Amino acid sequence: MSGEESQSGSSLQNSEEKQTGVVGEVIRKAAAQEPKSWIQMVLQQIIGSPGQCVSPCEVVPVTVLAVQRYLLEHDRRERPSQYPVYCYDVTISDGVYQEKCWLDTSLNSLVLQNILKVGIRMRISRISCLYNEERLDQGILCIGGVHCGEALDDISLEIPFRNSEHQKKPERPLRGERSHYLALWNNEDPYGDIWLTNKQPEDYNFKHLKLISLSRLETTWSRRNYFPALLVRVLYKSKLRYYGKPHKKVTEPYQSFLEIADRSGTVTAIMWNDLCSQWYKSLRTGLVLLLQAYSVKKSYPFRMQPTPANPNIKIISSMEINLNIRDPPTNIMIIPEYQVKPEWGLPKLNHRFITREELEDKPRNYICDVVGILSFVGRVQRSKKTEKHEDFWSYRWIHIADGTSEEPFIVELFSTSQPEIFENIYPMAYFMCTQLRVVRNNNVVPRLLYLTTTNESRVFLTGQKGQPYGHEAKVKKFIRWVKTKTESDKLKNAVIGGYYPYPPVPSTFSKYSRSSKVDSLLTAISEVKKVVEDLQYREQKRIAIQGIITAIKYIPHRYASKNTSALVTPLNTSQPSASQPIPEQSPSEEINGKQHEGDRPASSQDFQTTAASLSPSKKKRILQAPCGKLIAVPQREASSQTNGNKVDTSGMVQCQKSSTADNIRNIRFIKDRWESQLLKEKRPSLKDHMKYSHVHPESIPRKFILEHKNFLTQQYNSQPSKYIPPEGRPPKLQEFKSARSLGHFEVTILNLNHEIAIDVAFLPMFGPEDVQTSQVDTLLTCMNYSCVYPPATPSSEQSLNPRAVAGDIIKAAAELDRVHIIGILDICNLGNNKVEVCLQKIYSPKKTP
Repeated sequence: MSGEESQSGSSLQNSEEKQTGVVGEVIRKAAAQEPKSWIQMVLQQIIGSPGQCVSPCEVVPVTVLAVQRYLLEHDRRERPSQYPVYCYDVTISDGVYQEKCWLDTSLNSLVLQNILKVGIRMRISRISCLYNEERLDQGILCIGGVHCGEALDDISLEIPFRNSEHQKKPERPLRGERSHYLALWNNEDPYGDIWLTNKQPEDYNFKHLKLISLSRLETTWSRRNYFPALLVRVLYKSKLRYYGKPHKKVTEPYQSFLEIADRSGTVTAIMWNDLCSQWYKSLRTGLVLLLQAYSVKKSYPFRMQPTPANPNIKIISSMEINLNIRDPPTNIMIIPEYQVKPEWGLPKLNHRFITREELEDKPRNYICDVVGILSFVGRVQRSKKTEKHEDFWSYRWIHIADGTSEEPFIVELFSTSQPEIFENIYPMAYFMCTQLRVVRNNNVVPRLLYLTTTNESRVFLTGQKGQPYGHEAKVKKFIRWVKTKTESDKLKNAVIGGYYPYPPVPSTFSKYSRSSKVDSLLTAISEVKKVVEDLQYREQKRIAIQGIITAIKYIPHRYASKNTSALVTPLNTSQPSASQPIPEQSPSEEINGKQHEGDRPASSQDFQTTAASLSPSKKKRILQAPCGKLIAVPQREASSQTNGNKVDTSGMVQCQKSSTADNIRNIRFIKDRWESQLLKEKRPSLKDHMKYSHVHPESIPRKFILEHKNFLTQQYNSQPSKYIPPEGRPPKLQEFKSARSLGHFEVTILNLNHEIAIDVAFLPMFGPEDVQTSQVDTLLTCMNYSCVYPPATPSSEQSLNPRAVAGDIIKAAAELDRVHIIGILDICNLGNNKVEVCLQKIYSPKKTP
């Protein structure tokens, strides 16, 4: 090679090296400008040490986007558990990627207490990597230690998943062989994308089809190897039943009961497993089905079939039809109604609609259907199916007005496997519920009368097309009545959420002890803290304690001007926690004194009796309304003059108006607290003083505002499994006016050994019943009914003064100084380390057994 060539080659090489260096520098700069993913950094740190839990080199906050529950199969190497243990997959975002992680079961309590939830900022302090050797995918992140922070206002859902497997449909749990997730808070609701809704009616040529009647099948099924097709109508459909067990490898362990009928009778058909996810949400009562390739078995002897509304239909209870995805694979077809021929004789779908007026005469356990407008929708709560189990029922209390009575239907509404309705009902909605059972007891005071759902209950928001009740006369009558009501009529009686003390406890402790289902009738005050800690999210429990009332303090509402809307601008007031002592106030409080968060007043025009304006008659007094009904009686503003406002015959009470706001600020009221000498003496030597008297915003029933329907329904629903972006800038719950008019009380109870004290809340409501009571018995009476009954007034011209009633209650408490009482406490875990402990009733020693 010549020197020139050598020099030329050297120059070319140097030029290429310089270009390569420039490109490399550009790539490095570009990489430096790209967002740094904490998830990727952690994976690089732990990928080589599977199963080893380490602390990340850098702990940064991530956002929780989803918390999903499922049942993990039993590990054959471990001893089988008596009860199922559920697992949770948690989807997080670091701002660059999303990642689905497995939550170590030692942290399950954070989910069960609703501390680890969607929409919060979370720091992960311990993490590991786990490989599933039965799947060809990457390892999964396992969260072993976290610190849960506050909820975030602005969360992006547009961030991609790092692992594309995590966004495939249908969603599948990270671990185990289950093909689906469960609903987060119960097992009855269908959850996830395995539940199909696309089954539609199909035309069918019946020319060469061989059919068999149910009555013929009943007499011949045991001798048959082949079963001809069934042509039936669905009369009833049950909620889902989940029967999954850790040691049973059934991918979708569900069943649902259908009551199907032809002209010869009605029988139970059981839909099993994968067939439920394919058909459950598409089937509804009233549909005509063609069933082929089913199986027949002897019926389960202890299951009670629902009684048909038509008494002429024969109930076939000796056999049951089984519908499966295999062995054999059942073929289900929905026949369009226009193809149904009269000569088939299929029974019509009949209902048992009753009005609220007719309910008065219906016996206990009577099955009925109701339709009306919702005037109160309570929060979703949960109750354990068995004491040592993680399975819960979800339920809420609702009030339904139908225009035939001044009193509403009171309904205990359990989840009916229709979360799309159960989680979205709201006051002012037109609502229908079928197969309700009457619960009544005329031998207690107040009389107990309400409705509760059954296994076959279905709920509907009326107005939806295609529902099987449009021809019913009572439904048409209700629609005609409700059309006569203005939006303001419906809105002023609409209440949502809060503590709802229903049904009331019996009038005597001996009756309470007979009706109690718990193993231990009385709970020591020292054990209350453990009861509180053991409760799961939205679980409510009732206990009885013994003690001495040693202090009571009245916490009034702050007054609003008469022009204030139902949404109140909050003030910047400090908020003590449930574990901190409540700041002392002066014995004689002014109206504009400090109040607790969550207690807001309503203007005078808002205080109306529930469903009163929806009543068709003004002649019947509302004094007969049940105590459980939410009643708000207005506060009387202090004034030297009144405007002559009267109490009308329907029980509505108008507020008396003060001349100016300055008059309110300068007026002081009667003493609003009392403390016994016994508490003053024993306070320094107390071993423990538990503070549970704080009333959280979630405990207060709120005046409903239609414009904020979505926000309010979300607040009183259960925590969602996936993050739902808010609509605009959401308000705060405490900004909405309270539907209560009296405020609340803080009550201190000292245990019988004078060693431990507990502060609890008492949230009374004014009740309309005309109960004669002495001042000394006021406290006992109001707690008997969870309502406050003011003394009878000599004239309907006289308005009720909440302060005066509160003063009577405080005086009554003082009369019980050093007297042993039994208190009934309602305890509810509100989630996120918030607990509600409310005194529902006290029994005097005279009434104990």
